Amino acid sequence: MNVSMTVRLALKNIKGNRLRSGLTMLGLVIGISSVILLVGLANGATSSIMDDFSSMGADVITVSIYDSEKGMSYTELDELRKLDLIENASPYSMLEATVSKGGNKVKGSSLVGCGAAYAGMIGAEVEKGRNLSPVDIENSIKAVVIGNDIAKKLWKNKNPCGDTLKIDGDDYTVVGVLKSTGSSMGNNTDKTVLMPISTAQYLGADVSITEIYLKAVSEEDVDTATAEAKAYFKDKKKIESDYMDVYSQKQMLKSMEEANRTLSLLLGGIASISLLVGGIGVMNVMLVSVTERTREIGIRKSLGAKKKDILIQFLMESTVLSVLGGLMGIALGIGIGKIISLFGTAFSPSIGMMMISFAVSVSVGLVFGILPASRAAKMKPVDALRYE
Repeated sequence: MNVSMTVRLALKNIKGNRLRSGLTMLGLVIGISSVILLVGLANGATSSIMDDFSSMGADVITVSIYDSEKGMSYTELDELRKLDLIENASPYSMLEATVSKGGNKVKGSSLVGCGAAYAGMIGAEVEKGRNLSPVDIENSIKAVVIGNDIAKKLWKNKNPCGDTLKIDGDDYTVVGVLKSTGSSMGNNTDKTVLMPISTAQYLGADVSITEIYLKAVSEEDVDTATAEAKAYFKDKKKIESDYMDVYSQKQMLKSMEEANRTLSLLLGGIASISLLVGGIGVMNVMLVSVTERTREIGIRKSLGAKKKDILIQFLMESTVLSVLGGLMGIALGIGIGKIISLFGTAFSPSIGMMMISFAVSVSVGLVFGILPASRAAKMKPVDALRYE
């Protein structure tokens, strides 16, 4: 019996028992679709986070000092800018404040006290007006650059530059509006208000600067620049490593990639349990099929069919069941993932995981089909023909 004939016979037997075949494949379909869906959602979430980090730039270094008494003053940042591999530095401080104009308040807005270079470091560009300048910081000017959503809510279609808004009851002049970028690293820049760090200190920001962004001269030098910054804080500022963190976006991206691989393997392993259950289902149904078709096996053997022919026939049936279940599972997993993505959840299916899942599905059909196929092949024609 050739392969094509065996496949056609397997499909005919599967079609003849549609309900049973469908229930047999159900375990495999659920298992594979779960693997595709969970890994795809994990990849999507990680890719979204990594895109946020990447938008800041791989040449940005974050410094966090946990002891405010060892923080820096704004003028001391010039020492950081003089380091060989540091191009620029900007402090930042997150504050809580009420932003309003004419009785209209902006819910969910965030206030950031920062330096002139901050907007460029987080990948924010000025759409209207200008950015904060060193003069604004040096003179504690009540100037602000606002996010796109704030501008639309408070000024509708008008240009807010030159006008004022209130922050905790005080008037601040709008000097610029940021381009719409959406949420990045948990912060929605469209609802952000940037003001000079020196001005923010009057609203409760620490006088001592403990959060700093550094920009390396190039992405290639970022690791060396990170080491140089660490050495500066340890040797010049006498801050031990327990009281500070100095890390680059490049390091964070690498950590995220490693975490994603671990998470994908974990989710894939958990979902693969369903494949094992599906394989057991295939074996049980094939054993039932062998019992039901005992007389058929006897007739075929009496007409000259060899053990190998019977073995291949039943093994092919279990394999075809697994292949169909695998293809349906992949299609279902991708379909559900695409539907979920319509509601804003990132979904990024993995081609590699699809191939692995399909290979595992085929393997399940072969492995769990061996016992039923072997039992069918070992039947004696006389006993099989006598079976009632």
